Amino acid sequence: MTPCEYRQRLLDLIGQSCASGARLHKACAVIGLDARTVQRWRRPGHQAGDLRAAGKRRITVPSNKFSHAERQAALALMNSDQFKDLPPSQIVPRLADQGLYVASESTLYRLLREVGQLAHRRLERVAQKRSKPRALVATGPDQIYCWDISYLPTEVRGVYFYLYLFVDLFSRQIVGWQVYDCESAALASELLKAICERQGITRNQLTVHSDNGSPMKGETMLATMQRLGVAGSRSRPAVSNDNPYSEALFRTLKYRPQMPVKPFGGLLQARRWVTQLVHWYNHEHRHSAIGFVTPAQRHMLLDQVLLNARAKVYAAARDANPNRWSGQTRNWDRIAEVHLNPETRKKQNQPTQLAA
Repeated sequence: MTPCEYRQRLLDLIGQSCASGARLHKACAVIGLDARTVQRWRRPGHQAGDLRAAGKRRITVPSNKFSHAERQAALALMNSDQFKDLPPSQIVPRLADQGLYVASESTLYRLLREVGQLAHRRLERVAQKRSKPRALVATGPDQIYCWDISYLPTEVRGVYFYLYLFVDLFSRQIVGWQVYDCESAALASELLKAICERQGITRNQLTVHSDNGSPMKGETMLATMQRLGVAGSRSRPAVSNDNPYSEALFRTLKYRPQMPVKPFGGLLQARRWVTQLVHWYNHEHRHSAIGFVTPAQRHMLLDQVLLNARAKVYAAARDANPNRWSGQTRNWDRIAEVHLNPETRKKQNQPTQLAA
């Protein structure tokens, strides 16, 4: 049976059903056809075959379509000095104020899309696509540092002190800091140099990640990093999530109860406050993302012994009172790797590493 004969057979069956009192859409639903398809088949002069499936749909040209001359005139108007920096949504009202109507906004948008002018028409620099920073992983201390600068309020409104702070990605230990009254690549480079000397950093050992602030990418800072053999990594512009560890650290420090209620009266007061806070953070604070050990303990690689001791304590407690435990004891496994901007974040048993 040819397709035409098969279609005619279906039409006959549907016609018989409708003649017996069935509704068209009910009869079509029984054999898996759409009622509109049957209506199209019944039209006089309908051609055999489904023209849509063959890609031969009839193309009708609207009677009100722009002529070539009208199209060129509209494009010339939108690209004129008066309107070249404006989208059609701004052009149409301005033309109406002048007593002119050229076309609707949708028509002008369609014309610009056809000639490739819809994406960017203004004179300013085209927005550049910024790729995500390369993924970094630290398996030990003094491999990757993150650093940033934060404001500290002063008694003069609009004037701030600046806290420069470097943190080790693996251990979360604050390896260096200083408070200055300005932002400067030269000051940052001197601080990095002092940190490398104190920590015994050798060439090609360390990677330093920062954001895109001027002190971070200044020539003095870049020259110092090159001289020390320190690799650099920077966040995308205006993307704070690319430097999450520094942001989380600043929040932890500033939301401590020891944060002064009143602004700092001078650099000496600010530096004394930071000195006490850094000591608390490095030597007293149990960091949740590294197994609730202090950053100093992890930096000195003492965390494995502490975590093993905790696991033994929990195991002994479970053996002594098994009825109090419905499952396994708390996971005190050591976190061996810390990732910065990973391609795919690995699932770990510990809470999120940004917690402080």
